[in-house]
Amino acid sequence: MSRQIESHHQDTKAPRKDLSKDEERVASLIVDAAIKVHRILGPGLLERVYETCLVHELNGRGLRVETQVALPIEYEGLRLDGGFRLDLLIDDLAIVELKSVDKVLPVHDAQVITYLKLSGRRLGFLLNFNVPVMKQGISRFVL
Repeated sequence: MSRQIESHHQDTKAPRKDLSKDEERVASLIVDAAIKVHRILGPGLLERVYETCLVHELNGRGLRVETQVALPIEYEGLRLDGGFRLDLLIDDLAIVELKSVDKVLPVHDAQVITYLKLSGRRLGFLLNFNVPVMKQGISRFVL
């Protein structure tokens, strides 16, 4: 599987396939909603507060949002509960992982990539709300 992780990392071995129009529409709405939530609330609050407000914003934009979605692991034909939970699953197309941390670490990026691989989805976001300007806290991932 070729991948390009937009923002922090890049795999240039093979070009990625373009996202569908639906995926691009959802991506745009996620970014817009995150920026609005951050503009109103600012940095420094708990993740759960941002999650609640972001869900409200995304629903208001006509998107279907599932929260804390269990993500099982497939291993040798077995379906195992590995304790993974997606913060948000948007329109069954995009995964959003929320953070409110001083610094995004490589393990946070790896978390989103793992969730994308395990779920079979291509589009993911890592949104860190503990930044002065939300644009600095948005990482987009495309597998």
